[in-house]
Amino acid sequence: MPESNFVDYVKICCRSGKGGRGSMHLRHVKYNPNGGPDGGDGGKGGSIILRGNHNYWTLLHLRYERHIFAEHGGNGGRDKCHGTDGKDIYIDVPCGTVVYNAETGKYVCDVTYDGQEVMLLKGGRGGLGNYQFRSATNQAPRYAQPGEPMQEMTVILELKLLADVGLVGFPNAGKSTLVSALSNARPKIANYPFTTMEPSLGIVGYRDHKSFVMADIPGIIEGASEGKGLGLRFLRHIERNSLLLFMVPGDTDDIKREYEILLNELRQFNPDLIEKHRVLAVTKCDLLDEELIDMLRETLPDDLPVVFISAVANQGLDELKDVLWAELNDESNKLATAIGEENIVHRDKDMSMFAQEMADEGEDEDIIYLDDDDLEDVDDLEDFEYEDEE
Repeated sequence: MPESNFVDYVKICCRSGKGGRGSMHLRHVKYNPNGGPDGGDGGKGGSIILRGNHNYWTLLHLRYERHIFAEHGGNGGRDKCHGTDGKDIYIDVPCGTVVYNAETGKYVCDVTYDGQEVMLLKGGRGGLGNYQFRSATNQAPRYAQPGEPMQEMTVILELKLLADVGLVGFPNAGKSTLVSALSNARPKIANYPFTTMEPSLGIVGYRDHKSFVMADIPGIIEGASEGKGLGLRFLRHIERNSLLLFMVPGDTDDIKREYEILLNELRQFNPDLIEKHRVLAVTKCDLLDEELIDMLRETLPDDLPVVFISAVANQGLDELKDVLWAELNDESNKLATAIGEENIVHRDKDMSMFAQEMADEGEDEDIIYLDDDDLEDVDDLEDFEYEDEE
């Protein structure tokens, strides 16, 4: 598959449909000249809904979508005819897609699992016809409601790959070789820097038919936070990983220094990444003897697990999987991941815009979620239309 097929960032202008206006009509027919009000309600405008789809792994299908507009609701008619509802538009996105408001940069919502539906923009409700306003004291109302206005927002869709273990290292550190050795993924492997130009996922098999997902991202270099190399563009793909696996070649002059450089670049990108559990893998150890490995082990940090491996020679891979599995199932790691996910607001398809804004501000206690029936008397629908239809 061509490398250009991987798209993880798109910008789209979305607009829901406006509600149709209610009809103001008085029935005038033969033998019943004073039939009374019979104006129908307007139709509901179409909504914009995001839907998780595991068949997509990139945003390529949305690359050339600049505008996505839903249908407007139809106007009500005579004889209590209800206006047609606008058709909802579903936008299929890969799991792990995050949505931001392009104008304010504010987080909007995210899609994390297959089949999840998130209401992005809600279509306007249709206005009530004059038939709905009849009463004993007002038997011929000559007004009807207009429909609710549409909602419009320019959004940025960012894909963040969902994986358990994220690989971090300099170019040619052996990340792609490790993924190909532990899984059935076949990333491009060559003996020149920046061979990997796009992230890739691999499913690593473990004992008793267990498995975990590993994400390989393009290598970063010192100064990546300043735009050197490929910059920090692809680091967003490890923001949701439970564990970070740092990879440094064993033939490096100073392994600890390279590890600290990588750690600093992550800190520059997102300080929260430093709070994740980390494992250090010293690669290409088939070039080292046991005595040298023992000497190197004494110079490495004591605050994280260190594994010496060689993906080419299949050396230390079982030990690495044991360490990764133990770290992934560590209770403190699970707790840290859970605490981080508490800040993610999943906008339910039935959640009102008001409730979402309150949740974004952290005021999610004692919120009352209102149904459409509870909102019939909102201010923007009280601009009644006086129109005589025949």
